[in-house]
Amino acid sequence: MVGGSVEPGFEPVREVFQDVVAQQNGTGAAVAIWHDGRWAADLWGGWADSRRTRPWQRDSIVMPYSVTKAFTATAALVLVDRGILDLDDPVQRHWPELRAPATVRQLLSHQVGLVALSEPAPPDLLLDWNALCDRLAREEPLWPSGTAIGESALFYGHLVGELVRRVDGRTLGAVLRDEVCRPAGLDFHIGLDEEAEARAVDLTGVASLVASLDDGDRPTLLRQALLNPPGALDEATVNSPAFRRAEVPAVNGHGTARAVAGLYAALLAGHVISPSLRDEAATAQAHGIDRVMGGPERAWGLGFGVDDEGFGMGGIGGSVGWACTRDHYAFAFVTGTMGDHDRADALETAFRDVLGLPPL
Repeated sequence: MVGGSVEPGFEPVREVFQDVVAQQNGTGAAVAIWHDGRWAADLWGGWADSRRTRPWQRDSIVMPYSVTKAFTATAALVLVDRGILDLDDPVQRHWPELRAPATVRQLLSHQVGLVALSEPAPPDLLLDWNALCDRLAREEPLWPSGTAIGESALFYGHLVGELVRRVDGRTLGAVLRDEVCRPAGLDFHIGLDEEAEARAVDLTGVASLVASLDDGDRPTLLRQALLNPPGALDEATVNSPAFRRAEVPAVNGHGTARAVAGLYAALLAGHVISPSLRDEAATAQAHGIDRVMGGPERAWGLGFGVDDEGFGMGGIGGSVGWACTRDHYAFAFVTGTMGDHDRADALETAFRDVLGLPPL
C-alpha cells in the first residue's frame, strides 16, 4: 500500500520503501528526496491511525519529534536576516527575566544549558506556554553558556519561541506559518488548526522510546531532559487533540516528508533566508560531546546538526530531514512507527547508489 512516485531510474528507492512500510508494525511512513531541481522520490504508505482503518495519504502529516527544531530555528533566522534579531545580542536584552546569560547564537546552537528542570513538573506544564517559559527563565543553567553543548530536547522551542515572541509579537507557530511555510509552500505546522488536525497521523510504539532511554550508553541527563514534564513520550498525550493544537516547538511540528525535504531544498536554493546566513547556520558554532545526547562528538550550527556533508536534524523515533551540501540534494523520512534511523539510512543509501555516490 504505497502511493506517490519516483523519477525513472530511482525505482530502487521505491523498492526499499515498500520493504520499510511492510515492516512497520504500527502506522506508516513517507520519504521525499529533492535532487537536480525535481522530486526524485515522493512516496508514502501504510496506515495513518493506530486502528489501521485510515490509509496514509499524500497530505497526511506526522509529528517527527526533533526534526521540528530545524523549522523553529529557521523561523528565528528569518528575523535575524531582517535585522530584527542579532546573533550576538544577549537574549536578556529581549527577555530580561531569563537567568541564563546567553547570546542568541548560543541559544540557537544548544550551548545554553537549559536542558532539564531542577524540580518535578506536572503534565499540564508542557502545554502551558507562559508557565513553562516562566519556569525556564528562573532555572539555573547546568553549565555556563558557551562552555559546552547539550541539546535542549524538550525546551528548545520554548526558548527560541519566547525570544521570537518577545521581538515580533507573534507565536513561533504563527511566524513559521506566515514567514516560512506559507511562502515556500511547505505543509508543516506547529499548533494544528482543525483542518490540519484531521490529517494527523497517530504515533505508535512510543513506549519503546522510553525504554530506549535506559540504554547504558545514554547519559542520565537525557531521561531528565525528555520526561519532565511528562507527556512528550506518552502515546496518549502526543496523539491527543490538546497536544496537537499546542505549540511545543522542540518536538510537536506536524508535516509531510515533502515539506521537510522542501525546507532543505529551499535553503539549498538560497530561499527563505539569505545564502550567507544559511551558510553561517550550516557552519559549526560549537562542537564536542553533547551532554544530553552523549557521544560521539557532534557539532551544532544555528539550529541544525552539521558535518562535512551537510546539515539537518533527526528526531527520536526515526524521522530525519537533511540537506547534503556536498552532493546537492535534500532528503526527508518521516514515520508514525517509532524505531531507529536504519530505515532512513537504507532509503538514502538506495538513492545514493542510483547516483553512484559513495556510501554514507
